[in-house]
Amino acid sequence: MLNKNLQLNEAGQLKHFLSIEGLKRQHLIDILDTAEPFSNVSEQAVKNVPILRGKTIINLFFEASTRTRTTFELAAQRLSADVLNINISTSATSKGESLMDMLHNFESMHCDMFVVRHNQSGAAHFIAEHVSPHVSVINAGDGCHEHPSQAMLDMFTIRRHKQDFADLKVAIVGDILHSRVARSQIHALTTLGVSEVRVVAPETLLPNDISSFGVHVFHNMREALDGVDVVIMLRLQKERMQGALLPSEGEYYYQYGLTPKKLACAKKDAIVMHPGPINRGVEIASEVADGPQSVILEQVSNGIAVRMAVMAMVLGRSSKFNKAS
Repeated sequence: MLNKNLQLNEAGQLKHFLSIEGLKRQHLIDILDTAEPFSNVSEQAVKNVPILRGKTIINLFFEASTRTRTTFELAAQRLSADVLNINISTSATSKGESLMDMLHNFESMHCDMFVVRHNQSGAAHFIAEHVSPHVSVINAGDGCHEHPSQAMLDMFTIRRHKQDFADLKVAIVGDILHSRVARSQIHALTTLGVSEVRVVAPETLLPNDISSFGVHVFHNMREALDGVDVVIMLRLQKERMQGALLPSEGEYYYQYGLTPKKLACAKKDAIVMHPGPINRGVEIASEVADGPQSVILEQVSNGIAVRMAVMAMVLGRSSKFNKAS
């Protein structure tokens, strides 16, 4: 088990942002509240604020992800930070230099934050344990462990549409086994006190310890969607699967793809979410992805505000903006 206290400084505030698990409800509410004024920055003629001027943020993506890296980059730029994107495939680590040597070299350049995406669970936590005290680390996804900023932009989107979490029923559909997003979402939803979290998947795509997650497990999608307020579809993590866990994509779509007929089982005002990228005709029908209940593109926009909030908070600069806004 990871040391969750590593995320907090002596005052109990965020120093790193590595996982949702281990954080208190108030930490999550603080992130959501801090993101609210940042959401208006993108609508301004000048789309930046000087909160992190003079700070240097390095994106260390050991695993490709255009969407996540781009929104982190935009978030840092809108906070007026200097941003470096490191191409790991051509960096010194691919030529034999150790990860720690690379990190120490960047630290000697007086960087202030690493945004880390890695295919190994716990990688961001490992880096946070070994960086200099003045450096913060944000986990942009590690293996099958967590993707905390994605979960928080999802919570931000849900709160904007549903206001209160307490009475919500949320269904998470798809590859729970390999999805770091699902783990972070479940931790966030339960910490924020939703009424019920349902997970919907074939047996082969559920973790063995799913009973410890505090969720209700369904295998029939129509039953699972009955009366829910939020439907979160997950991408099939094909690159993380080992062996034939599914008979075919067509069969998966028939059983677990979100179609208009299946969505009709949810509440009429239910919202549909997806962390992206979408596999149309596999996880979700185009009529649903592009339909009136979809908030998928809102999630992308909200991701910038939430990541701005997290960056400002871990570098101790969030209160400055809130007082000025």
